[in-house]
Amino acid sequence: MPIQNADLHCHSIVSDGTLTPEELAARAAANGVQLWSLTDHDEIGGQQRAAAAARALGLKYLTGVEISVTFADETVHVIGLGFDEQDAQLREGLAATRGGRGARARDIAAGLAAVGIADAYEGALKYARNQELVSRTHFARFLVETGVCRDTGEVFRRYLVEGKPGFVPHRWATLKDAVRWITQAGGVAVIAHPARYRLSANEEYALFTDFKAHGGRGVEVVTGSHTPSEYVTYAETAREFGLAASRGSDFHSPGESHTDLGQLPFLHGALTPVWELVADRVR
Repeated sequence: MPIQNADLHCHSIVSDGTLTPEELAARAAANGVQLWSLTDHDEIGGQQRAAAAARALGLKYLTGVEISVTFADETVHVIGLGFDEQDAQLREGLAATRGGRGARARDIAAGLAAVGIADAYEGALKYARNQELVSRTHFARFLVETGVCRDTGEVFRRYLVEGKPGFVPHRWATLKDAVRWITQAGGVAVIAHPARYRLSANEEYALFTDFKAHGGRGVEVVTGSHTPSEYVTYAETAREFGLAASRGSDFHSPGESHTDLGQLPFLHGALTPVWELVADRVR
């Protein structure tokens, strides 16, 4: 039976999700997912657990990661699928990318302290199982817990986006490096949720042009943050640039995510599914 219900974008406690790799595997299987990937931010420490849990459930699995990239002064995410998680250059590149998060987290906390929100760094740490990966999401959960905001969306709007007290820019990996780390480890690079980026039409065209030139081969068409009209827009982008199409919920938490694992519309039949490019890497 051909794969339709693939979910190739989600996060565990290894980065900024709230479920373990094992809990995510069980949730994916229960929701009818046929092919799954755990794509933690700049971290592959959960891959062996995810693959083992998937295998125990009879669920097909692809290795995954979501790499943070700076492009046109915007943070862009590149997903890697089907790579060798033991590859030394990939591991070294991800470690370097993670390295800036600690200093950034302390700067975020200082910005929040300046507007009267104390102990935010310590509060965020309570939610970060991996202290190398303290992120804005962990700060958001702390501010909800302490009653500063009603939900994490409000935290981002009021405190954590550009122009707000807790916003701290960060220089991530380059697009070229991120794609190279993935491809030389035997995987396929995919631009994640492209509709989320604040890029002009010319900047977006440059993103896809450069991505393709560096060896990128896929784009996330159907994902939790895209609208139905954006599914159409990025299906057209996939065809225009000769890219395969990916599908993933970007699931983080049962209480926070709008889309559950495996609950997205299927890809349009005219598109080439990205998992066909790494069929030999499916476990």
